[in-house]
Amino acid sequence: MKRIVLLVVLLCVYLATTLAQNTEVIDIKKWQFSHDGNSWKDVVIPHDWAIQGPFDKKWDLQSVAIEQNGETEATEKSGRSGALPWIGKGIYRTSIAIKDVPGHAELFFDGAMSEPHVLVNGREAGFWAYGYNAFRIDVTPYLYIGENNIEVRLSNIEESSRWYPGGGLYRPVTLVMTKSKAHIDRWATYFRTISADATSAKLSIETEASDMDESCHIEISLYDADGNMVGAGSKPVIKNPHLWSPETPYLYLLVIRLYREGKLIDEYSQRVGIRSLTFSAEKGFELNGQSRKFKGVCLHHDLGPLGAAVNKSALIRQINILKDMGCDAIRTSHNMPSTMQMDVCDSLGMMVMAESFDMWLYPKCKNGYARFFKEWAERDIENLVLNHRNHPSIVMWSIGNEIPEQWSEEGTKIADRLQSICHRLDPSRPVTQGMDRATDALKSGFAQVMDIPGFNYRVHLYDSSITQLPKGFLLGSETASTVSSRGVYHFPVKVTDHPYNEDGQCSSYDTEYCWWSNLPDDDFMMMDDRAWTIGQFVWTGFDYLGEPTPYDEYWPSRSSYFGICDLAGLPKDRYYLYRSQWNMNDHTIHILPHWTWPGREGLVTPVYCYTDFPSAELFVNGKSQGRISKNSQWNGIICNPDMPEKDEKGLDRYRLRWNDVVYEPGELKVVVYDQNGQKAGERIIRTAGKPSKLKMAADRSSLKATGDDLVYITVSLTDKDGTAVPYASDQLSFEVGGAGTFRGVCNGDATSLEPFTNPQMRLFNGKLVVTLQSSMQPGMITLLVKDKDRKHIKGKMQIPVI
Repeated sequence: MKRIVLLVVLLCVYLATTLAQNTEVIDIKKWQFSHDGNSWKDVVIPHDWAIQGPFDKKWDLQSVAIEQNGETEATEKSGRSGALPWIGKGIYRTSIAIKDVPGHAELFFDGAMSEPHVLVNGREAGFWAYGYNAFRIDVTPYLYIGENNIEVRLSNIEESSRWYPGGGLYRPVTLVMTKSKAHIDRWATYFRTISADATSAKLSIETEASDMDESCHIEISLYDADGNMVGAGSKPVIKNPHLWSPETPYLYLLVIRLYREGKLIDEYSQRVGIRSLTFSAEKGFELNGQSRKFKGVCLHHDLGPLGAAVNKSALIRQINILKDMGCDAIRTSHNMPSTMQMDVCDSLGMMVMAESFDMWLYPKCKNGYARFFKEWAERDIENLVLNHRNHPSIVMWSIGNEIPEQWSEEGTKIADRLQSICHRLDPSRPVTQGMDRATDALKSGFAQVMDIPGFNYRVHLYDSSITQLPKGFLLGSETASTVSSRGVYHFPVKVTDHPYNEDGQCSSYDTEYCWWSNLPDDDFMMMDDRAWTIGQFVWTGFDYLGEPTPYDEYWPSRSSYFGICDLAGLPKDRYYLYRSQWNMNDHTIHILPHWTWPGREGLVTPVYCYTDFPSAELFVNGKSQGRISKNSQWNGIICNPDMPEKDEKGLDRYRLRWNDVVYEPGELKVVVYDQNGQKAGERIIRTAGKPSKLKMAADRSSLKATGDDLVYITVSLTDKDGTAVPYASDQLSFEVGGAGTFRGVCNGDATSLEPFTNPQMRLFNGKLVVTLQSSMQPGMITLLVKDKDRKHIKGKMQIPVI
């Protein structure tokens, strides 16, 4: 490759020839899939071969002691990686018709699970070891005029993941062909902000092209959202820039054009954002000169009932749900993100910690990434950074999660080496990783090496740790690990770090957590009271497939309980606890539990209110249960493992609790009061009557006729007045007609073995979510829902496809 010295372009660029005549970008969607090479079926990628199930404890059945969970003896783990059939081999094949032999051709894989061997016209063109990473292959030598066959061979082996990885070509595959041998290296284009404020922004733009001669030159242009060119050349200065942030995610269009003798021979464009990042002991994290703390969550890569197959509509829904909670950042736990996910975060305004590995040399599971680390780690870090460094949403890189080597000198050296690679390829962003052994990491110097010391849990060690960190700040890189099941409430209410119940569910009173972690209240307090904390990333934003702690020895249980939202994307009660602290634009008034408890009449049934207001009064059928206020002066740790007794009074700083309420059917009302003691709002919930009808609510009013656009429809069983029946578990069936198809269904129950891809499922605590997919033709999608247990109850909804 030849590095080009770029000249400032003073005049607007004109197109001498059209891009389509010189560069062809093909999103290869239609493939055939087979497990054995004999029986084939047509599929559209992104595709996850395992998500249709069936669920079965035999899939990847493991006998293991999970050291990260403090286990010392191996036990049977039946749902650790999702209890879906992702183990085994898979083959994808397709053909591409080529009229002219290209000067250069490159296949881009955004991820392939896993260990993909790529063959073109029967010849092996390339291999990549890590299923989560993007990679590219020069296929120029293998193509010829006519039909060209592409084959991808994949292999997933047992005990290679601690969660559900999916299987197949689960992210897009793109073929880029240029007529000329000279071409722009897309991963060599590097856009960064040198400095920026409201009046001016200094930028740096680097790029490279291969096989250029003296007749070639490159031109760089930057356009605003209205299509006006606002800058050109390698070091443009932009006046009055629109700065990117979660609140104002403004994007510019960067266009790189390669010319030979005045004729356009290649062009590449990408959305970019202008923003500044700084981290310091004095001001913590600053975005565009404004100090703020990360209000973040961790996300695994699966999309619930879609499995690992990435989908733009699903990602948009996920980010919108989080933003309404007040979340402004995600951590891609514990692997490289998809390009599509980063594009969505760019456009919607969500900051990102882009992560790489869950293990280095030491294997957390027998056949995990440790098999590849020595040979592949540096290449994987390079691909992560080169593929994603132009996304304004990414604000830091993470080189690992809870790496066992964090106690050792060897681990410290590895951390320094991987961090240096990130610095070399992208000096604009800091590097972090999640450390769960704070004392060991500080003693070895492992923590001190990092640009951003990231602590997973260990809130009780924050105060003693900060004095040993030369950076002067720390990040809660993984927090809480509180567990709950939507709509499930266990009595009596207990604050416990060893939750276990016979129903395989966790209480939605949000007082159950894992022994190594804590409740959200402790993290709120640390963020509010310690200036040197720069934010947190909660484990997790959504439930995910696999890792069903604390029920990883319980069957059936095949997905997590950590989520603030369940696997269907429905908010749990905990969602509103975070919303009451994080959403600064809208008020929150949320009551729990529900108020339909046949058989609990006369029994104590505590009532909580999650709200941003400081005080409230509770009424049961008009009778006051008392007016209470939050204890804003409390500053102790509830979940300190060095103290056997939990300080439950700490729950009163961020929650309003009436612990002695006696249940009686009827109306539950909360009236909230502002700082001046004035009534500011109220919320009422009622006891449900007999099930009478189905309520359906779609997350959007129309779909695009793209063939892959999705709508999520929440279905609830209610009484005649529209009050949800919170205990309902009716079996529903779904019929879809018109301009779309049934894509999946999920009820959020971690113990359900009903397949997501069959058009029927039981309600879980009165709700489930149906996903429909648009066709490529405009029209109307019709969903008909039938209640098999109450045959007189039906529901119908229509969604236009335009």
